Amino acid sequence: MKFKELQLHPDVFEGITSMGFDEATPIQEQAIPPIMQNNDIIACAQTGTGKTAAYLIPILHKLSTEPSKYVDTLILVPTRELALQIDQQLEGFSYFLEISSVAIYGGGDSETWTNQKNAVVKGTNILIATPGRLLSHLNFGYLNFDNLRHLVLDEADRMLDMGFFDDIMRIIKHLPVVRQTLMFSATMPDKIRTMAKQVLKNPIEINLGISKPAEGILQIAYLVYDDNKVSLIKKLVEGKDLSSILIFSATKKNVKKITAALKELRFIATEIHSDLEQNEREQVLLDFRNRKSQVLVATDIVSRGIDITGIDLVINFDVPGDAEDYVHRVGRTARAQLSGVAITFINEQDQEKFKKIEELIDFRLVKLPTPKEIGDSPVYAPQEKKAFKRKFKHKGKKPVKK
Repeated sequence: MKFKELQLHPDVFEGITSMGFDEATPIQEQAIPPIMQNNDIIACAQTGTGKTAAYLIPILHKLSTEPSKYVDTLILVPTRELALQIDQQLEGFSYFLEISSVAIYGGGDSETWTNQKNAVVKGTNILIATPGRLLSHLNFGYLNFDNLRHLVLDEADRMLDMGFFDDIMRIIKHLPVVRQTLMFSATMPDKIRTMAKQVLKNPIEINLGISKPAEGILQIAYLVYDDNKVSLIKKLVEGKDLSSILIFSATKKNVKKITAALKELRFIATEIHSDLEQNEREQVLLDFRNRKSQVLVATDIVSRGIDITGIDLVINFDVPGDAEDYVHRVGRTARAQLSGVAITFINEQDQEKFKKIEELIDFRLVKLPTPKEIGDSPVYAPQEKKAFKRKFKHKGKKPVKK
């Protein structure tokens, strides 16, 4: 479906066109019309399918046809990174509109808090917020949601995983009972459906490719011992024509080690983790988005909080602890119907976790041994007792008990 078929407000359509949008993705095609008709919806779609635009576009259409000088829309998100990215995307869509927005998130200093407060008090149409920081502002009494018409819960599964259920329910008590509520999630576990029954009214349900990475992603796994992982990364990327690489690691220590190793290879590599101040993290993400840096090495802090097209390669230095997080991580590549590669390193301890990932995505990945010049590989045998850890050596030797 072409966006011109949706009968959007002319100024909204002009903003969409200026950003290069022409044809709606499946989630946009299915979600935009019922949102424009004021229906509550619960939508499940994998990462990278355009779900942010699926709710921003119809909300902007409604704000353009029925302007409001109050807080009209509240968008709740799990992380500050996602809040900032939605705000940036909203800025593009609303370029030709007289609509204001502000992102409310934790971190930063007293100046950040004051700027957020002043923006809210002055008045804004769309508020994008993390639950904890929004509650802090609500406690001071200057936030007024009496005229709110739209509530969006973006990445609802992630918010519940992070323990925000009680915070979300407390926030909802401050909102009008009569409103439109839109819930978007990459997965649909029972806890999401339970929450949906409490906050949605006769919702239209949309399900697209639950828990499945996009078809354009080439997924590969390497069997590798921890001591050989950094060497394997260097082997995989050295001499390759890759303009954008995203690497996830479970620990800050390894993030620093990977970054240093890539800098030795003359890559422009940056790192992001909880040791950085908020303004530093924002600058790192901005540089990566603008291709000023070639490689971003990150802890799980941004696994669902980065929305950048054209990433050539995603590497999971460690198997994600949550199978659903795998979908979000590898979804950083092959966005906007492009292709990409996602590689996961599996050591001997993480094999059961990787087995759960394959069960979730209903796909068995190719598992390659560590290149012989780097070292031996663990045998992939997740169902075997760990008392019999085995390895195979190169040069055709059979697996032996260790």
